[in-house]
Amino acid sequence: MARSTFVYVTYIRTTPEQLWSALTDVEFIRQYWFGMRCESEWTAGSSWKLMTGDGQIFDAGEIIEAEPPRRLVIRWQHQNKPELKAEGESRCAMDLEAVGTAVKLSITHTIERDPSKFIEAVSGGWPKIMSNLKSLLETGSVALDEPYPAANTPSEKA
Repeated sequence: MARSTFVYVTYIRTTPEQLWSALTDVEFIRQYWFGMRCESEWTAGSSWKLMTGDGQIFDAGEIIEAEPPRRLVIRWQHQNKPELKAEGESRCAMDLEAVGTAVKLSITHTIERDPSKFIEAVSGGWPKIMSNLKSLLETGSVALDEPYPAANTPSEKA
């Protein structure tokens, strides 16, 4: 079967332990993931849910691998948009590697179909989420307040 893949790599000035904590701490996640929250025990076999601020389940699945502070793999299916849910489960691997004073974070998100509207959607979301995470860890504040800000009006484009 054909596979769609999205890969995102960034370097964050932090430690593997701090980055692992940022990826798995409920309150910290809310700060960079636009108010979304994750529920999980963060151990292999435990359930995983990504929910909106009002408790609506956005994505749901399970932790496949959890090797703090090196690797986290989650298998999940989108729950909100029927056309994305119909594509089935995806697999998201997050690999952390210390590189000098930074950590290389590699995200590889795959689904067993090509083309995939789901992978197209996450390819727009992951860069925004990870930019916020990087900024928050390095400066103490996020880069973006909204994932999809309103388009600028002509007078604001100056």
